[in-house]
Amino acid sequence: MNYQWYPGHMTKAKRMMEENIKLIDLIIEVVDARIPVSSRNPDIDELGKNKARLLLLNKSDLADPEQNEAWSRFFQEKGFHVLKLNSRSGSGVKGVLPLVMEACKEKIERDRRRGIKNRPVRAMVVGIPNVGKSTFINAFAGKACTKTGNKPGVTKGKQWIRINKNLELLDTPGILWPKFEDQQVGARLAMVGSIKDEILNLEELSLELLGDLRRDYPGLLNKRYEIEESEKPLDMLEQIAENRKCIQKGGQLDYQKAANILLEEFRNGKIGKVTLENIQSQEQ
Repeated sequence: MNYQWYPGHMTKAKRMMEENIKLIDLIIEVVDARIPVSSRNPDIDELGKNKARLLLLNKSDLADPEQNEAWSRFFQEKGFHVLKLNSRSGSGVKGVLPLVMEACKEKIERDRRRGIKNRPVRAMVVGIPNVGKSTFINAFAGKACTKTGNKPGVTKGKQWIRINKNLELLDTPGILWPKFEDQQVGARLAMVGSIKDEILNLEELSLELLGDLRRDYPGLLNKRYEIEESEKPLDMLEQIAENRKCIQKGGQLDYQKAANILLEEFRNGKIGKVTLENIQSQEQ
């Protein structure tokens, strides 16, 4: 299956970030902990060079705990401040502000030496669709947040959010969606729900997911669906359809329904804590 993204949005989003980057002290990048490389935008590093960086491994509750730790170390070694969190439950969110201050301590000290007092840290929050960027902002800002205006960057589709006297966030909805050449990146994005299901062949996607789970997490599919973990993903999908009573009129198996069940239960963490991108493959 050929996975398509939305390159038409790239130019506008990239220009938007370039216009505002000079106002920014820190880039807060939200990624999906299950696909920490595929859910990053390749342009962010170039556009955000010379800026402090904070990487949030969101949905870490759905990911493999060992891989969470390994990916945290991987990005820390590349100069990022890293935090694991679950924006939906709020777990880990309290750790964001101290880490922001740590990431920007040189800027804060520089301001102090220059006699500049009370200038807040300004952070841009970026993230591709469905990594939980908006959920994070809502959890982090809470009811105390206030929109601030009358300054550069306040235009339709963007807003400054005042967290407290020390921090302001620039939220730019939908900024910088990734353009990928590697179809494996597209497949992983589709598996976690970052590409609309309506434009996908979900049966094909489910077969790819079954193959990945069998290879990297043997036993999980057997435990969840009571199936034999065959070398042929189609055989496994057939068994899931049988065991979950996915039957069409006329008695034929409903593979589409079985695929939907598999993808929904994977995305909700019901199959288990899974990371689709293995740190070992990245380090090879």
